[in-house]
Parts: sequence; C-alpha cells; structure tokens
Amino acid sequence: MYDQTRAQQPADRPPARGERRATGPEPLLPSDGRGEIVRRLGHAVNAFADNPREALEEAEGALDAATAQLVNALAERRRVLRAGWADLDPETQSTELRFALREYRELTGRLLRA
Repeated sequence: MYDQTRAQQPADRPPARGERRATGPEPLLPSDGRGEIVRRLGHAVNAFADNPREALEEAEGALDAATAQLVNALAERRRVLRAGWADLDPETQSTELRFALREYRELTGRLLRA
C-alpha cells in the first residue's frame, strides 16, 4: 500500500517509533553525522545566490566531512568484520567464513555502485 506521508519524508530520516524500517542495507554513514552534512549542503545551496564563493567553500567542507565520516565508518566496519573471522579455524568454521565473505562482497559492491 502506498504511504503518502512516508513517501514525502527525506530518505535519510530514521523511522519513527513503532514504524517499520525498510529492508535493505544500512546507510554507509552514521545517522548522527548525516544530518549535519545535509544541513551544511542545503545552506550552501540556499546561500549560493548571495555569496557563491562562500557557498562553494561550505559545500566543499560538507563533502570533506562526508568523506572523512565514510572513511572512518568503513574502517570500523572492516575492523569489526575482520575481528569476527581472523582467529577462526577455516576447517571448522566455514559457515562464519562464508558469512564474512558475503559481508565483504556486499559492502564492496555498494561502494562500486555509489
């Protein structure tokens, strides 16, 4: 069923309490940092007509922040993923290793599609 209210919400808005979360992968950036980046980028777009150079500098800063957050988030995901399989015996833990491979493949695929 089409939910007009939900369709009008920003894509990065977390679900309201009791609201079902859409299936699919988690966002690559943590939600706490995305809001500030979106705000900065929106401000840059709105300020462009009055002061283009400052708007571009603010947009560049938003991109720098997003890039830094992405690098940090990916490094943490990689650390956690590796910690889950690095010490396992490959002969007795093939299910866990297969799961880790699937996670690497999914995350790398998402980066390649971005």
